[in-house]
Amino acid sequence: MTHAALAASGGASQCGWRTCIRRDAGACKRAQRSLAWSLADPPGSACSQGRATIAAADAAVVADGLTRIFDDATAVADVSFEVPPGSIFGIIGPSGSGKTTTLRMVMGSIAPTKGSVRVLGDEPLRFRRQTRERIGYMPQQFVLYPDLTVSENVDFVGSLFGLFTWRRRGRVKDVLRLLDLWDVRKRRAKDLSGGMQRRLELACALVHEPRLLILDEPTAGLDPLLRLTVWKELHRIRNAGVTILVTTQYVGETEECDQVALISEGSLIALSDPNGLRRAAFGGDVVEITTKATFDASVLEKGPQVHEIRQTGLREIRATVDDAGEGLPELVDAINAAGGDVEAAREARPTFDEVFAELVERHRRELAQVPGEPRDPEPPVEQVSLPPAPDPNAGPLPGPPSVAADATSASEPEEVPHGAA
Repeated sequence: MTHAALAASGGASQCGWRTCIRRDAGACKRAQRSLAWSLADPPGSACSQGRATIAAADAAVVADGLTRIFDDATAVADVSFEVPPGSIFGIIGPSGSGKTTTLRMVMGSIAPTKGSVRVLGDEPLRFRRQTRERIGYMPQQFVLYPDLTVSENVDFVGSLFGLFTWRRRGRVKDVLRLLDLWDVRKRRAKDLSGGMQRRLELACALVHEPRLLILDEPTAGLDPLLRLTVWKELHRIRNAGVTILVTTQYVGETEECDQVALISEGSLIALSDPNGLRRAAFGGDVVEITTKATFDASVLEKGPQVHEIRQTGLREIRATVDDAGEGLPELVDAINAAGGDVEAAREARPTFDEVFAELVERHRRELAQVPGEPRDPEPPVEQVSLPPAPDPNAGPLPGPPSVAADATSASEPEEVPHGAA
């Protein structure tokens, strides 16, 4: 319910602002403000819930054909995606694949060479103040003040977003407790460990309660346990209604995202949820079967549910099926009918390292087979003629002429008979 609706219903506003207690809808000036005031409302209030309903109608980020060219190098090529509100959207790829360049275009730090992007309904290069106040950004490098303490850094960032003193103190305490930094709040930033510095940056990005959180590799350089802690907090933030756009070079973190864009060499090679990526990489669900004795999988025929059958061991078979629930029993029946005896059967979940490798290789094969593009002809293979095998009954083979002897005889003068001169 908005300010105007609350005031019109005759009840006092519950927006959290002490001055907004007028019962007359026309007297409530904040009822005429834009959606950007949502940051002023605490999560769960009636005003914030009403605005969240309005904001959920559109995607938080819409990128259409984003391309960025530096001199003669194309960093990002024709990347398109939409970030649904209230979700974790991951941009995943190896170092140098174009993730940070994409985020810089989303934030408005650089302009795209081609294509367009809209964030919370605005173009990044023309962000209004209200739009910027609804975005939290955590860069890849540590950019906070090393000589300020932990609490001073968070308090300073909160003041930049216009938080009043009484609210800012509460928010500083909340985010430091959330990220387990309260006990080191008086320690200087330069004296923190690398993991604590990353958490401090995340605290600064969260202090003003943004509706869109943009994180550039927040888990880079962290140990596995701390990475799990960061993702746990990101899930909690997502569950509170915050939209998160995150990049990472750890392919295994794909599982933590609701939607994933895989980027390689500046190109978008896949866009789906984690399970959809597995199916896209292997053409369906992957199942594994182990037989009690050696079994030849070549005798099996593909059925309506079975697309691919591979022998991975003397007793191990791996197959791709439409649906594991229906395809696995069909494959087991086929093995039994062929004289085999199944010992174990299960649905396999390929690692995202395998998924990423498969999708990247497929993308490279497609680029190599683009129609209409001339390809360099392969050089002809040189044919080498081998001499016939020697006959063992023909006796010893004549040896090659002695080059040294020829050279010696050529250099020595011919003997002249005595008295011929």
